[in-house]
Amino acid sequence: MSWFFLLMGVIAEALSHVALKATDGFSLSKPLPAVMVIAGHLAAFLFLGQAMKDLPVGIVHSLWAGLAIVTVSLISTFVYRQHLDTTVWVGMLLIAAGVVLINLSQGHSH
Repeated sequence: MSWFFLLMGVIAEALSHVALKATDGFSLSKPLPAVMVIAGHLAAFLFLGQAMKDLPVGIVHSLWAGLAIVTVSLISTFVYRQHLDTTVWVGMLLIAAGVVLINLSQGHSH
């Protein structure tokens, strides 16, 4: 169940970061994206807290950060039509490889 909570934390964080761009600097004229950002961050931390009940904090945080970077970048290519060049794709592949290595490690058990 901890892995589910970690995944939900990644999704909540990524969606809140994508919504952050739509806040236009948290202007009062765009309250819905601002609410989405705050709710997304709150949800992400609640999910991460649950994930940390059974998984080490270092593993949860590194996977959350790495997967959130990749997820935000991918969502932004579709939502905001942001172009990702080859260097960015290579960097994200390296992040993904790091996530795989962390998961293959025997050092993340209690």
